[in-house]
Amino acid sequence: MSDTIHEREVVAMPALALRAITVFPHLLLHFDVGREFSIRALEQAMTGNREIFLVTQKDLAAENPAQEHLYQVGTVATIKQILRLPDNNVRVMVEGKQRGKMLQLLTTEPYLTAELELLEEEPTARENTPRTEALIRQIYSMVERYTELSDRVSPELYLKLLASDDPVYIADYTAQNLPLRFEDKQLILEELRPAKRLEKLVRILAREVEIRQVESELEGKVQEQMAENQRDYYMREQLKVLQRELGDRGDGDEIAEYRERVAKAKLPDEVREKLLKEIKHLEKQPYGSAEASVLRGYLDTCLELPWTVRTKERANVAAVSKVLEADHYGMEKVKERILEFVAVKQLSPNLKGQVLCLVGPPGVGKTSIAMSVARAMNRKLARISLGGVHDEAEIRGHRKTYVGAMPGRIIAGIRQAGSVNPVLVLDELDKVGSDHRGDPSAALLEVLDVHQNATFRDHYLEMPFDLSEVLFIATANTTDTIPRPLLDRMEIIELGSYTDEEKVQIAKRHLWPKELKAHGLTRTQVKLNDQALHQIISGYTRESGVRRLERLLDKLCRKSAMKLVQEECKSVHITPDNLSDFLGTRRYAKDKAAGQPQVGVVNGLAWTSVGGEILEVEVNVVEGTGKVELTGNLGDVMKESARAALSFIRSRASQLGLPGTFYKDKDIHVHFPEGAVPKDGPSAGIAITTAMVSALTGTPVRGDVAMTGEITLRGRVLAIGGLKEKTMAALRNGMSTVILPEDNVKDLEEIDPLVRESLKFIPVSQADQVLACALVSDGQPPKGNDTLLPPEAKAPGTAVNLCQ
Repeated sequence: MSDTIHEREVVAMPALALRAITVFPHLLLHFDVGREFSIRALEQAMTGNREIFLVTQKDLAAENPAQEHLYQVGTVATIKQILRLPDNNVRVMVEGKQRGKMLQLLTTEPYLTAELELLEEEPTARENTPRTEALIRQIYSMVERYTELSDRVSPELYLKLLASDDPVYIADYTAQNLPLRFEDKQLILEELRPAKRLEKLVRILAREVEIRQVESELEGKVQEQMAENQRDYYMREQLKVLQRELGDRGDGDEIAEYRERVAKAKLPDEVREKLLKEIKHLEKQPYGSAEASVLRGYLDTCLELPWTVRTKERANVAAVSKVLEADHYGMEKVKERILEFVAVKQLSPNLKGQVLCLVGPPGVGKTSIAMSVARAMNRKLARISLGGVHDEAEIRGHRKTYVGAMPGRIIAGIRQAGSVNPVLVLDELDKVGSDHRGDPSAALLEVLDVHQNATFRDHYLEMPFDLSEVLFIATANTTDTIPRPLLDRMEIIELGSYTDEEKVQIAKRHLWPKELKAHGLTRTQVKLNDQALHQIISGYTRESGVRRLERLLDKLCRKSAMKLVQEECKSVHITPDNLSDFLGTRRYAKDKAAGQPQVGVVNGLAWTSVGGEILEVEVNVVEGTGKVELTGNLGDVMKESARAALSFIRSRASQLGLPGTFYKDKDIHVHFPEGAVPKDGPSAGIAITTAMVSALTGTPVRGDVAMTGEITLRGRVLAIGGLKEKTMAALRNGMSTVILPEDNVKDLEEIDPLVRESLKFIPVSQADQVLACALVSDGQPPKGNDTLLPPEAKAPGTAVNLCQ
């Protein structure tokens, strides 16, 4: 058959389906055959003239290929050698003879038989055309470049190509021996025109060379990375060996430890997934890198937080009340509110945390009551000082990618407390600042909102943290500097100043035993009688709280300790007679402000952040041109009160017995002593009016009367604030009577019973009533005021006690 193959156009012969292999004419190729029907086709060809049709499968996955799974064009080849292998496979060597086109697949069992048409190639000229020569040279260049880039191609391939200028051989040999895709080889096999075959091969080679260049670059980078990784791995292994020798734990142990800690910790699902992701990220980082240090700090912080840890609180009203009474004297409002919270908690354990704000002067026990609440309810405590904080990141934390990043103070407080239901004390809330770095008070809006803080997000954690079970207790000296939106989220509880009797009880029950214990003393070694304690409070302290009192008791213990050590006496007795030996000269004279009636001098009452104070008003009238001088470091509001008072006096000139032109030929000087202290507020209106009238009429003002109230041009007396602190100041300074606005009568219920019993209160609605009660002229009220007096105040010097 081999002698007459070119004389016939259509033949039938065994066929062999090849997977990803293409055989070209006039070239040798060997390959393995494993499928049973393929081996039978080889055996059938060997029994005949050894010719077989080799055709490539389109679908490599087809195990029993049909005609639609095969290409049409293949190669008629002669079997040169067959070698049977131990695994029942056959290795065969073939030589391609001629291209053939399969017309149909005659049989598929027991082997493939194909009817095919033999294809004749287009004849070529004896000499190559310039175009053909150019294509051949391009193929030379590309094969050379491909050989340089790939170690899978032998350099002999390039040399064999250089030895030939036959375009048919060059195209077929190149396509046969380069590792091209079988689809590209099939394109070359199906092209019968040599010139077109070269063009297709050039396009295929250009693409393959470009791909190989990219592969080479990637391989270089991979090799470089592998070399670096090998170096890191080697050094890491060396470090592990050194760490084991030194008894330290290695990086691998660290990763395992983190995984173990996450597995043991009771974490929410979202938190667990986030931490496991960060651990995977840490595992990929080189040991000692900056990123690894950041991740370790982040994991440590998150794992130290009490995501689900809570203390079993004591929701028992009787037990909590016992603790609060033992720790604090007075503070009935605060104790009542805390006990209400405990009572509701006792009935509804699922009640979320509350937000309380204790407002009062320094030293009245705002922070200490919060600490007692935590102890009484068996909750953990964390104290957060907000004084001077002006960076929003102090509340919400920093992003963990920043250098030195850390959680905000809220999360730090939770971490310190070690539970999700602690008592967080936000100290000095009224002293939070703001600047270009943000407004911390705005960041606190989410923290202190019971409807939002269940999903509070700290910038460092990047995960929501539940603050709904936290009991927030804020402290402040005043609400004036707290933003309204923040104030709206809290329940305000006001703590007033202590009376002298309350201070005595606090000192006897709490401060004095505490100082004795701190200094290593006993009650038998140092004795302090009640008279001496009263004298300390009245003569050495003028404050709303008990901080100075505590420092003075501390001083008494120090002095007593010196006497016990140096003089070797067995005990020290502190009495009013020897009190000056311990504390020095008395600082405040008794009943300093309560004196004889004076002209133009009035005792006003003022409120400050540290409690109430007596505010003296002095007025002097001299001949002049109608000037009004205001001194004493006054604010705009007090200056306006003085002008309003003068206008009122001018409107009442005839009733007060003043000449109608007094404001033209008299100079009035209003002065508030202690000029270095700034003063402002409207509540000195009636005091200024009374002092002006006294100075203009020459009528003395009672020295034991203090007054507070705002005045209008019509003489109406308006309500004021801070009555509790002002009345305490009046009592401390020896006043017997307090004149107050009629609208403030309802506030007398808030005043301490001791103050109510010790002072007389006169409510007024008009400035004329104030003058009638405060001025004394020959034992009678000023002329013209009889019709303006209230029935209870007809006699001079009398007052109305509204608290009886």
